[in-house]
Amino acid sequence: MSARLPTSMVLNELLAEVPAECVTLNWLMGRLGERSFGIVLLILGLLGLVPGASAFVGVLLAAPALQMILARPGPTFPRRVAGRPFPTWRLAGVVHRAVPVLRYLEKFVEPRWPTPFEATKRVVGGVVLLLGMGLLAPVPLSNFPPALLIVLISFAYLEEDGALLCAALMAALLLIALIATGIWQAASVTGWSLRCLT
Repeated sequence: MSARLPTSMVLNELLAEVPAECVTLNWLMGRLGERSFGIVLLILGLLGLVPGASAFVGVLLAAPALQMILARPGPTFPRRVAGRPFPTWRLAGVVHRAVPVLRYLEKFVEPRWPTPFEATKRVVGGVVLLLGMGLLAPVPLSNFPPALLIVLISFAYLEEDGALLCAALMAALLLIALIATGIWQAASVTGWSLRCLT
């Protein structure tokens, strides 16, 4: 990664250049450079906290997550998706609310427990891919836990804080295990009900 700037500063610089009406993923990729994976995951995680956008965000997250697993240098999206505009006000609103929180967290988050970059990228990509699936669930407020964990993981990854990254990854694996257990139990009950009906 390039010389580390605070994430809040990177997002503020991004907003200073954002087009007035609409923004596309192509535009974002052109502005983010080497920090693109971390910033893209952070922005998508923040957008995933918005109830109406979470399912679309869950689909979008699959591309950068898979590319991180494959250790690609930066995220790329299909042309049709990358060129699709979405309102600038939605991105700006999410970032404006997030920046004060990030500035506060940056007082405590710092580079600790350095980890191998490529291995870390692959692990983060795998966990984010699984969390992104959780954003697809059509259950009210079910988007909040996975989206929040994606935000924490991407923030720790950007700030090179291995301690926070380890804690966030462990919490994510616990959430994934709980979701998998719930799905297994629901499938078992459904299977038992179907057997009773036949």
